[in-house]
Formats: sequence, C-alpha cells, structure tokens
Amino acid sequence: MINLFINGQQRQFSATLSITQLLQELDLTGKRVAIELNGEIVPRSAHAVVTLSDADHLEIVVAVGGG
Repeated sequence: MINLFINGQQRQFSATLSITQLLQELDLTGKRVAIELNGEIVPRSAHAVVTLSDADHLEIVVAVGGG
C-alpha cells in the first residue's frame, strides 16, 4: 500500500506507481497537466521514469481551454 497526498487529499494505491501510471489511475491520460512533486516541477519527459514513494505530496493542475 502506498499513500499519496494529491492536491491536499490523501489517496491510497495498492502498489508503487510512476507518474504516468498515476495519471492513468486518475483518468488524466492525454490531458495537459502540470505535476509538482514535493515542491519540484516534474517535466513531462520524466513522467514515465519518476517513481512515487509513500507520503509523497503532489499538486496536479489540468489545463482547461476556452474562449
């Protein structure tokens, strides 16, 4: 079990995840997102290789288009 804090709310997951896997779990695949992990911005190119640890804090911002 892994506990993550996402946008201030605690969430539990059954296994360790990469950021890419987390985005899949949250149904955010293909959306334009910005990820901050423990106070540091994670570039999109690193989403597949960054592994999340228990008690990590993430801020996820989804870009919304409009006119």
